Amino acid sequence: MSDKRHTLIKGALVVATQDEQLGEIPGGEILVGDGLIEQVGTNLQAPGAEIIDATGCLVLPGLVNTHHHLFQVLTRALPRAQDAKLFDWLVFHYDVWRHISPADVQAAASAGLAELLLSGCCLSADHHYLIPAGAGREYFQAEAEAARRLGIRLHLTRGSMSLGRSSGGLPPDETVQDADTILADAEQVIAELHDPRPDSLCRVALAPCSPFSVTPELMRDTARLARSRQVRLHTHLAETLDEERFCRERFGRRPLDYAEDLGWLGPDVWFAHCVFLNADEIKRLAASGTGVAHCPASNLRLGSGIAPVPAMLEAGVPVGLAVDGSASNDSSNLLRELQLLLLVHRVGTAVESMPVRQALRVATSGGARVLGWENLGRLRPGAAADLALFKLDQLPYAGALLDPPAALLMCGLDQRAWLVMVNGRVVVREKHLVAADEQRLFEDAQAASQRLLRSAGIIS
Repeated sequence: MSDKRHTLIKGALVVATQDEQLGEIPGGEILVGDGLIEQVGTNLQAPGAEIIDATGCLVLPGLVNTHHHLFQVLTRALPRAQDAKLFDWLVFHYDVWRHISPADVQAAASAGLAELLLSGCCLSADHHYLIPAGAGREYFQAEAEAARRLGIRLHLTRGSMSLGRSSGGLPPDETVQDADTILADAEQVIAELHDPRPDSLCRVALAPCSPFSVTPELMRDTARLARSRQVRLHTHLAETLDEERFCRERFGRRPLDYAEDLGWLGPDVWFAHCVFLNADEIKRLAASGTGVAHCPASNLRLGSGIAPVPAMLEAGVPVGLAVDGSASNDSSNLLRELQLLLLVHRVGTAVESMPVRQALRVATSGGARVLGWENLGRLRPGAAADLALFKLDQLPYAGALLDPPAALLMCGLDQRAWLVMVNGRVVVREKHLVAADEQRLFEDAQAASQRLLRSAGIIS
Protein backbone atom coordinates (compact mmCIF):
# COMPACT_ATOMS: atom_id res chain seq x y z
CA MET A 1 0.00 0.00 0.00
CA SER A 2 1.04 3.58 -0.64
CA ASP A 3 1.19 6.37 1.94
CA LYS A 4 -2.33 7.54 1.06
CA ARG A 5 -5.01 7.30 3.73
CA HIS A 6 -7.13 4.16 3.52
CA THR A 7 -10.42 3.04 5.04
CA LEU A 8 -11.56 -0.59 5.05
CA ILE A 9 -15.23 -1.42 5.48
CA LYS A 10 -15.45 -4.97 6.85
CA GLY A 11 -18.00 -7.57 7.85
CA ALA A 12 -21.12 -6.39 6.02
CA LEU A 13 -24.16 -8.60 5.70
CA VAL A 14 -24.18 -7.80 1.99
CA VAL A 15 -22.45 -5.30 -0.26
CA ALA A 16 -25.00 -4.59 -3.00
CA THR A 17 -22.68 -3.06 -5.58
CA GLN A 18 -25.29 -2.24 -8.26
CA ASP A 19 -22.57 -3.34 -10.67
CA GLU A 20 -23.60 -6.16 -13.02
CA GLN A 21 -20.23 -7.91 -12.88
CA LEU A 22 -19.69 -7.71 -9.11
CA GLY A 23 -23.32 -8.25 -8.09
CA GLU A 24 -24.17 -8.67 -4.41
CA ILE A 25 -21.36 -9.84 -2.13
CA PRO A 26 -22.29 -11.54 1.17
CA GLY A 27 -19.74 -10.65 3.81
CA GLY A 28 -18.38 -8.04 1.42
CA GLU A 29 -15.63 -5.54 2.07
CA ILE A 30 -14.64 -2.24 0.46
CA LEU A 31 -11.24 -0.56 0.50
CA VAL A 32 -11.31 3.22 0.05
CA GLY A 33 -8.33 5.48 -0.63
CA ASP A 34 -8.24 9.21 -1.40
CA GLY A 35 -11.94 9.44 -2.15
CA LEU A 36 -12.06 6.44 -4.51
CA ILE A 37 -12.99 2.81 -4.15
CA GLU A 38 -9.84 0.73 -4.68
CA GLN A 39 -11.10 -2.79 -4.05
CA VAL A 40 -14.42 -4.57 -3.52
CA GLY A 41 -14.54 -8.20 -2.42
CA THR A 42 -13.90 -10.39 0.62
CA ASN A 43 -10.89 -10.94 2.87
CA LEU A 44 -9.23 -7.72 1.74
CA GLN A 45 -5.87 -6.85 3.28
CA ALA A 46 -5.13 -3.24 4.23
CA PRO A 47 -2.44 -2.87 6.92
CA GLY A 48 -2.77 0.46 8.71
CA ALA A 49 -6.19 1.30 7.28
CA GLU A 50 -8.95 2.75 9.42
CA ILE A 51 -11.47 -0.04 9.98
CA ILE A 52 -15.23 0.50 9.80
CA ASP A 53 -17.05 -2.46 11.31
CA ALA A 54 -20.11 -3.04 9.12
CA THR A 55 -21.47 -5.97 11.12
CA GLY A 56 -25.21 -6.30 10.50
CA CYS A 57 -25.17 -3.72 7.70
CA LEU A 58 -26.36 -3.62 4.13
CA VAL A 59 -23.94 -1.51 2.08
CA LEU A 60 -25.29 0.39 -0.93
CA PRO A 61 -23.93 3.05 -3.26
CA GLY A 62 -24.97 6.45 -1.96
CA LEU A 63 -28.55 7.19 -3.01
CA VAL A 64 -29.08 9.92 -5.62
CA ASN A 65 -31.86 12.52 -5.44
CA THR A 66 -32.56 13.85 -8.93
CA HIS A 67 -35.03 16.68 -8.19
CA HIS A 68 -35.73 18.90 -5.20
CA HIS A 69 -36.77 22.42 -4.18
CA LEU A 70 -34.87 22.89 -0.95
CA PHE A 71 -36.26 26.35 -0.24
CA GLN A 72 -39.68 24.74 0.27
CA VAL A 73 -38.50 23.23 3.56
CA LEU A 74 -39.70 26.49 5.12
CA THR A 75 -43.33 26.03 3.97
CA ARG A 76 -44.14 22.43 4.79
CA ALA A 77 -47.67 21.28 5.56
CA LEU A 78 -49.22 24.75 5.52
CA PRO A 79 -52.95 24.38 6.29
CA ARG A 80 -54.26 26.20 3.21
CA ALA A 81 -52.23 23.98 0.87
CA GLN A 82 -52.68 20.56 2.43
CA ASP A 83 -55.49 19.47 0.10
CA ALA A 84 -54.72 21.48 -3.04
CA LYS A 85 -53.90 20.32 -6.55
CA LEU A 86 -50.70 21.59 -8.18
CA PHE A 87 -51.88 24.85 -9.79
CA ASP A 88 -53.85 25.97 -6.71
CA TRP A 89 -50.97 24.83 -4.49
CA LEU A 90 -48.52 26.91 -6.53
CA VAL A 91 -50.66 30.05 -6.63
CA PHE A 92 -50.92 30.01 -2.83
CA HIS A 93 -47.22 29.32 -2.27
CA TYR A 94 -45.89 31.84 -4.78
CA ASP A 95 -47.21 34.66 -2.62
CA VAL A 96 -45.32 33.24 0.34
CA TRP A 97 -42.10 32.35 -1.44
CA ARG A 98 -41.72 35.78 -3.05
CA HIS A 99 -40.47 37.02 0.34
CA ILE A 100 -37.62 34.50 0.59
CA SER A 101 -34.06 35.75 1.18
CA PRO A 102 -30.66 34.12 0.56
CA ALA A 103 -30.32 33.60 4.34
CA ASP A 104 -33.65 31.75 4.30
CA VAL A 105 -32.43 29.60 1.43
CA GLN A 106 -29.28 28.67 3.30
CA ALA A 107 -31.25 27.66 6.39
CA ALA A 108 -33.69 25.63 4.29
CA ALA A 109 -30.96 23.98 2.23
CA SER A 110 -29.01 23.07 5.35
CA ALA A 111 -32.03 21.35 6.87
CA GLY A 112 -33.12 19.59 3.68
CA LEU A 113 -29.65 18.39 2.70
CA ALA A 114 -29.08 17.12 6.25
CA GLU A 115 -32.28 15.07 6.00
CA LEU A 116 -31.10 13.64 2.70
CA LEU A 117 -27.71 12.67 4.13
CA LEU A 118 -29.34 10.95 7.09
CA SER A 119 -31.45 8.87 4.69
CA GLY A 120 -28.39 7.64 2.79
CA CYS A 121 -28.30 10.22 -0.03
CA CYS A 122 -24.85 11.34 -1.21
CA LEU A 123 -25.80 13.44 -4.25
CA SER A 124 -28.77 15.74 -4.60
CA ALA A 125 -29.97 17.93 -7.41
CA ASP A 126 -31.85 21.07 -6.46
CA HIS A 127 -34.11 23.19 -8.64
CA HIS A 128 -34.24 26.72 -7.24
CA TYR A 129 -36.44 28.88 -9.44
CA LEU A 130 -37.93 31.44 -7.01
CA ILE A 131 -35.69 34.49 -7.48
CA PRO A 132 -37.30 37.87 -6.75
CA ALA A 133 -36.67 40.67 -9.22
CA GLY A 134 -33.27 42.26 -8.70
CA ALA A 135 -31.76 39.14 -7.11
CA GLY A 136 -29.58 36.39 -8.52
CA ARG A 137 -26.61 34.21 -7.81
CA GLU A 138 -26.54 34.88 -4.05
CA TYR A 139 -29.31 32.28 -3.72
CA PHE A 140 -27.12 29.65 -5.35
CA GLN A 141 -24.08 30.66 -3.35
CA ALA A 142 -26.16 30.06 -0.22
CA GLU A 143 -27.11 26.56 -1.37
CA ALA A 144 -23.56 25.67 -2.32
CA GLU A 145 -22.27 26.84 1.06
CA ALA A 146 -24.86 24.71 2.89
CA ALA A 147 -23.81 21.63 0.90
CA ARG A 148 -20.12 22.32 1.46
CA ARG A 149 -20.54 22.53 5.23
CA LEU A 150 -22.46 19.26 5.41
CA GLY A 151 -20.25 17.39 2.94
CA ILE A 152 -22.92 16.31 0.44
CA ARG A 153 -22.53 16.51 -3.33
CA LEU A 154 -24.84 19.07 -4.93
CA HIS A 155 -26.06 19.41 -8.50
CA LEU A 156 -27.75 22.79 -8.25
CA THR A 157 -29.79 24.17 -11.09
CA ARG A 158 -30.14 27.86 -11.87
CA GLY A 159 -33.90 27.96 -12.22
CA SER A 160 -35.89 30.78 -13.74
CA MET A 161 -39.37 32.17 -14.30
CA SER A 162 -40.06 34.81 -16.93
CA LEU A 163 -43.80 34.49 -17.65
CA GLY A 164 -45.75 36.41 -14.98
CA ARG A 165 -49.48 36.57 -14.43
CA SER A 166 -49.86 39.74 -16.47
CA SER A 167 -48.55 37.82 -19.50
CA GLY A 168 -50.67 34.72 -18.98
CA GLY A 169 -48.33 32.76 -16.71
CA LEU A 170 -48.98 31.39 -13.24
CA PRO A 171 -46.43 33.15 -10.96
CA PRO A 172 -46.81 36.75 -9.68
CA ASP A 173 -44.94 39.34 -11.71
CA GLU A 174 -42.69 40.13 -8.69
CA THR A 175 -41.21 36.64 -8.89
CA VAL A 176 -40.21 36.67 -12.56
CA GLN A 177 -37.16 38.13 -14.28
CA ASP A 178 -36.49 39.24 -17.83
CA ALA A 179 -34.59 36.87 -20.08
CA ASP A 180 -31.43 38.97 -20.32
CA THR A 181 -31.10 39.10 -16.53
CA ILE A 182 -31.70 35.36 -16.22
CA LEU A 183 -29.15 34.39 -18.87
CA ALA A 184 -26.47 36.78 -17.60
CA ASP A 185 -26.86 35.52 -14.05
CA ALA A 186 -26.85 31.91 -15.25
CA GLU A 187 -23.48 32.48 -16.90
CA GLN A 188 -22.12 33.86 -13.64
CA VAL A 189 -23.46 30.93 -11.60
CA ILE A 190 -21.81 28.48 -13.99
CA ALA A 191 -18.50 30.36 -13.90
CA GLU A 192 -18.47 30.54 -10.12
CA LEU A 193 -19.93 27.23 -8.96
CA HIS A 194 -19.76 24.59 -11.70
CA ASP A 195 -16.97 22.04 -11.29
CA PRO A 196 -17.05 19.38 -14.05
CA ARG A 197 -14.28 17.19 -12.62
CA PRO A 198 -15.15 13.56 -11.77
CA ASP A 199 -14.61 14.16 -8.03
CA SER A 200 -16.57 17.43 -8.06
CA LEU A 201 -18.76 18.27 -5.09
CA CYS A 202 -20.80 20.88 -6.96
CA ARG A 203 -22.10 21.06 -10.51
CA VAL A 204 -24.58 23.40 -12.16
CA ALA A 205 -27.41 22.89 -14.63
CA LEU A 206 -29.83 25.41 -16.14
CA ALA A 207 -33.50 24.96 -15.38
CA PRO A 208 -36.35 27.15 -16.60
CA CYS A 209 -39.16 26.25 -14.24
CA SER A 210 -42.04 24.96 -16.38
CA PRO A 211 -44.08 25.55 -19.54
CA PHE A 212 -46.49 27.77 -17.56
CA SER A 213 -43.83 30.06 -16.05
CA VAL A 214 -41.30 30.73 -18.83
CA THR A 215 -41.48 31.84 -22.46
CA PRO A 216 -40.54 29.64 -25.43
CA GLU A 217 -37.77 32.12 -26.26
CA LEU A 218 -36.19 31.65 -22.83
CA MET A 219 -36.39 27.86 -23.18
CA ARG A 220 -34.51 28.04 -26.52
CA ASP A 221 -31.94 30.56 -25.31
CA THR A 222 -31.29 28.58 -22.13
CA ALA A 223 -30.68 25.43 -24.14
CA ARG A 224 -28.18 27.24 -26.36
CA LEU A 225 -26.37 28.69 -23.34
CA ALA A 226 -26.24 25.38 -21.49
CA ARG A 227 -24.84 23.52 -24.46
CA SER A 228 -22.26 26.19 -25.16
CA ARG A 229 -21.10 25.87 -21.51
CA GLN A 230 -21.46 22.06 -21.48
CA VAL A 231 -23.89 21.89 -18.59
CA ARG A 232 -27.14 19.98 -18.38
CA LEU A 233 -30.76 21.13 -18.78
CA HIS A 234 -33.70 20.50 -16.47
CA THR A 235 -37.37 21.46 -16.13
CA HIS A 236 -40.75 20.17 -14.98
CA LEU A 237 -42.80 18.42 -17.64
CA ALA A 238 -46.10 16.55 -18.02
CA GLU A 239 -46.79 16.67 -14.28
CA THR A 240 -50.55 17.26 -14.38
CA LEU A 241 -53.52 17.34 -16.74
CA ASP A 242 -53.81 21.08 -16.02
CA GLU A 243 -50.33 21.53 -17.50
CA GLU A 244 -51.32 19.49 -20.54
CA ARG A 245 -54.38 21.70 -21.08
CA PHE A 246 -52.24 24.83 -20.67
CA CYS A 247 -49.77 23.62 -23.32
CA ARG A 248 -52.51 22.65 -25.77
CA GLU A 249 -54.31 25.97 -25.37
CA ARG A 250 -51.23 28.23 -25.42
CA PHE A 251 -48.82 26.34 -27.71
CA GLY A 252 -51.05 23.91 -29.58
CA ARG A 253 -48.87 21.03 -28.40
CA ARG A 254 -48.71 18.35 -25.76
CA PRO A 255 -45.94 19.11 -23.23
CA LEU A 256 -43.34 16.74 -24.69
CA ASP A 257 -44.01 17.92 -28.26
CA TYR A 258 -43.55 21.49 -27.07
CA ALA A 259 -40.26 20.63 -25.35
CA GLU A 260 -39.00 18.79 -28.42
CA ASP A 261 -39.84 21.73 -30.70
CA LEU A 262 -37.62 23.90 -28.49
CA GLY A 263 -34.63 21.56 -28.65
CA TRP A 264 -35.24 20.07 -25.23
CA LEU A 265 -34.63 16.38 -25.86
CA GLY A 266 -31.27 14.68 -25.50
CA PRO A 267 -28.89 12.93 -23.11
CA ASP A 268 -28.07 16.29 -21.48
CA VAL A 269 -31.72 16.87 -20.48
CA TRP A 270 -33.79 15.51 -17.63
CA PHE A 271 -37.43 16.24 -16.81
CA ALA A 272 -39.16 16.09 -13.44
CA HIS A 273 -42.37 14.04 -13.11
CA CYS A 274 -43.51 12.94 -16.62
CA VAL A 275 -46.75 11.54 -15.20
CA PHE A 276 -48.77 12.00 -18.39
CA LEU A 277 -46.85 10.44 -21.27
CA ASN A 278 -48.17 8.11 -23.94
CA ALA A 279 -46.35 5.10 -25.40
CA ASP A 280 -44.94 7.05 -28.36
CA GLU A 281 -43.59 9.77 -26.08
CA ILE A 282 -41.87 7.20 -23.89
CA LYS A 283 -40.18 5.77 -26.98
CA ARG A 284 -38.96 9.24 -27.96
CA LEU A 285 -37.50 9.82 -24.51
CA ALA A 286 -35.68 6.51 -24.72
CA ALA A 287 -34.38 7.10 -28.25
CA SER A 288 -33.03 10.53 -27.31
CA GLY A 289 -31.54 9.46 -23.97
CA THR A 290 -33.59 12.08 -22.11
CA GLY A 291 -33.83 11.38 -18.38
CA VAL A 292 -36.72 11.49 -15.93
CA ALA A 293 -36.78 12.34 -12.21
CA HIS A 294 -39.54 10.25 -10.68
CA CYS A 295 -41.27 11.84 -7.64
CA PRO A 296 -43.78 9.33 -6.28
CA ALA A 297 -44.55 10.98 -2.92
CA SER A 298 -45.18 14.43 -4.40
CA ASN A 299 -47.31 13.03 -7.21
CA LEU A 300 -49.40 11.20 -4.61
CA ARG A 301 -49.53 14.16 -2.20
CA LEU A 302 -50.85 16.53 -4.89
CA GLY A 303 -53.10 13.93 -6.48
CA SER A 304 -51.28 14.32 -9.78
CA GLY A 305 -51.08 10.65 -10.71
CA ILE A 306 -48.62 7.77 -11.03
CA ALA A 307 -45.89 8.16 -13.64
CA PRO A 308 -45.54 5.18 -16.05
CA VAL A 309 -42.07 4.34 -14.74
CA PRO A 310 -42.16 0.58 -15.40
CA ALA A 311 -42.92 1.30 -19.06
CA MET A 312 -40.14 3.91 -19.17
CA LEU A 313 -37.61 1.47 -17.72
CA GLU A 314 -38.66 -1.27 -20.13
CA ALA A 315 -38.20 1.13 -23.04
CA GLY A 316 -34.74 2.19 -21.82
CA VAL A 317 -35.50 5.69 -20.50
CA PRO A 318 -32.95 6.82 -17.89
CA VAL A 319 -34.96 7.16 -14.65
CA GLY A 320 -33.84 8.40 -11.24
CA LEU A 321 -35.64 8.84 -7.94
CA ALA A 322 -36.50 12.21 -6.37
CA VAL A 323 -38.21 13.63 -3.31
CA ASP A 324 -39.35 16.83 -5.11
CA GLY A 325 -40.08 19.92 -3.06
CA SER A 326 -40.32 19.67 0.70
CA ALA A 327 -43.71 21.42 0.63
CA SER A 328 -45.27 18.73 -1.56
CA ASN A 329 -43.65 15.66 -0.02
CA ASP A 330 -43.29 16.98 2.83
CA SER A 331 -39.93 15.44 3.58
CA SER A 332 -36.39 15.08 2.28
CA ASN A 333 -36.11 11.39 3.13
CA LEU A 334 -34.93 9.45 0.11
CA LEU A 335 -35.23 6.12 1.91
CA ARG A 336 -38.95 6.78 2.40
CA GLU A 337 -39.17 7.70 -1.29
CA LEU A 338 -37.49 4.43 -2.20
CA GLN A 339 -40.13 2.44 -0.36
CA LEU A 340 -42.89 4.39 -2.13
CA LEU A 341 -41.18 3.67 -5.45
CA LEU A 342 -41.37 -0.03 -4.65
CA LEU A 343 -45.03 0.07 -3.67
CA VAL A 344 -46.87 2.60 -5.85
CA HIS A 345 -46.27 0.85 -9.17
CA ARG A 346 -47.61 -2.40 -7.80
CA VAL A 347 -50.96 -0.62 -7.76
CA GLY A 348 -50.34 1.61 -10.78
CA THR A 349 -49.13 -1.17 -13.09
CA ALA A 350 -48.87 -4.67 -11.59
CA VAL A 351 -47.55 -6.32 -8.45
CA GLU A 352 -44.47 -7.60 -10.27
CA SER A 353 -43.73 -4.30 -12.02
CA MET A 354 -41.21 -2.91 -9.51
CA PRO A 355 -38.94 -5.61 -8.01
CA VAL A 356 -36.63 -4.68 -5.14
CA ARG A 357 -33.45 -4.74 -7.22
CA GLN A 358 -34.96 -2.55 -9.93
CA ALA A 359 -36.06 0.00 -7.35
CA LEU A 360 -32.53 0.08 -5.92
CA ARG A 361 -31.05 0.63 -9.38
CA VAL A 362 -33.36 3.61 -9.96
CA ALA A 363 -32.25 5.16 -6.66
CA THR A 364 -28.52 4.62 -7.26
CA SER A 365 -27.05 4.01 -10.71
CA GLY A 366 -30.23 5.25 -12.40
CA GLY A 367 -30.05 8.59 -10.66
CA ALA A 368 -26.33 8.95 -11.35
CA ARG A 369 -27.00 8.35 -15.05
CA VAL A 370 -29.83 10.90 -15.15
CA LEU A 371 -27.58 13.58 -13.64
CA GLY A 372 -24.53 12.60 -15.70
CA TRP A 373 -22.19 11.55 -12.84
CA GLU A 374 -20.45 8.61 -14.47
CA ASN A 375 -18.38 7.56 -11.44
CA LEU A 376 -21.29 7.41 -8.97
CA GLY A 377 -24.10 4.93 -8.34
CA ARG A 378 -21.99 1.75 -8.28
CA LEU A 379 -19.54 0.25 -5.82
CA ARG A 380 -16.62 -0.85 -7.98
CA PRO A 381 -12.90 -0.10 -8.25
CA GLY A 382 -12.31 3.40 -9.58
CA ALA A 383 -15.74 4.72 -8.57
CA ALA A 384 -16.15 7.58 -6.15
CA ALA A 385 -16.37 6.43 -2.53
CA ASP A 386 -19.99 7.47 -2.01
CA LEU A 387 -21.78 4.81 0.01
CA ALA A 388 -24.45 4.25 2.64
CA LEU A 389 -24.60 1.61 5.35
CA PHE A 390 -27.96 0.56 6.80
CA LYS A 391 -27.94 -1.43 10.04
CA LEU A 392 -30.40 -4.32 9.80
CA ASP A 393 -29.59 -6.37 12.91
CA GLN A 394 -32.37 -4.73 14.90
CA LEU A 395 -36.04 -5.19 15.68
CA PRO A 396 -37.69 -3.73 12.54
CA TYR A 397 -35.87 -6.29 10.38
CA ALA A 398 -36.24 -9.41 12.55
CA GLY A 399 -37.01 -12.40 10.34
CA ALA A 400 -36.05 -10.60 7.13
CA LEU A 401 -32.28 -11.09 6.87
CA LEU A 402 -32.46 -13.87 4.31
CA ASP A 403 -32.62 -11.01 1.77
CA PRO A 404 -31.10 -7.81 3.22
CA PRO A 405 -31.91 -5.50 0.24
CA ALA A 406 -35.55 -6.59 0.39
CA ALA A 407 -35.54 -6.14 4.16
CA LEU A 408 -34.48 -2.51 3.78
CA LEU A 409 -37.27 -1.69 1.33
CA MET A 410 -40.11 -3.90 2.56
CA CYS A 411 -39.88 -3.85 6.35
CA GLY A 412 -40.56 -1.08 8.85
CA LEU A 413 -38.09 1.60 7.93
CA ASP A 414 -35.59 2.69 10.54
CA GLN A 415 -35.51 5.96 8.50
CA ARG A 416 -31.79 6.64 8.97
CA ALA A 417 -28.57 5.34 7.50
CA TRP A 418 -26.08 4.09 10.09
CA LEU A 419 -23.10 5.53 8.20
CA VAL A 420 -22.74 7.64 5.06
CA MET A 421 -19.52 8.37 3.20
CA VAL A 422 -19.17 11.03 0.48
CA ASN A 423 -15.98 11.21 -1.56
CA GLY A 424 -14.28 8.98 1.02
CA ARG A 425 -15.23 11.21 3.95
CA VAL A 426 -17.62 9.97 6.67
CA VAL A 427 -20.42 12.54 6.97
CA VAL A 428 -22.95 10.46 8.94
CA ARG A 429 -21.79 8.17 11.75
CA GLU A 430 -24.06 6.06 13.93
CA LYS A 431 -27.12 7.82 12.49
CA HIS A 432 -25.93 11.35 13.28
CA LEU A 433 -24.39 14.13 11.22
CA VAL A 434 -20.66 14.57 11.65
CA ALA A 435 -20.36 18.24 10.62
CA ALA A 436 -23.52 19.84 12.01
CA ASP A 437 -25.81 19.87 15.02
CA GLU A 438 -29.31 18.68 14.07
CA GLN A 439 -31.08 20.74 16.71
CA ARG A 440 -29.35 23.90 15.52
CA LEU A 441 -30.34 23.14 11.93
CA PHE A 442 -33.92 22.72 13.04
CA GLU A 443 -33.91 25.94 15.02
CA ASP A 444 -32.39 27.95 12.18
CA ALA A 445 -34.87 26.57 9.62
CA GLN A 446 -37.84 27.06 11.95
CA ALA A 447 -36.82 30.67 12.65
CA ALA A 448 -36.46 31.33 8.91
CA SER A 449 -39.87 29.78 8.32
CA GLN A 450 -41.45 32.04 10.94
CA ARG A 451 -39.87 35.13 9.37
CA LEU A 452 -41.06 34.09 5.91
CA LEU A 453 -44.64 33.34 7.03
CA ARG A 454 -44.76 36.62 8.93
CA SER A 455 -43.61 38.56 5.85
CA ALA A 456 -46.33 36.87 3.81
CA GLY A 457 -49.01 37.64 6.37
CA ILE A 458 -49.68 33.98 7.13
CA ILE A 459 -48.88 34.52 10.81
CA SER A 460 -48.69 37.70 12.87
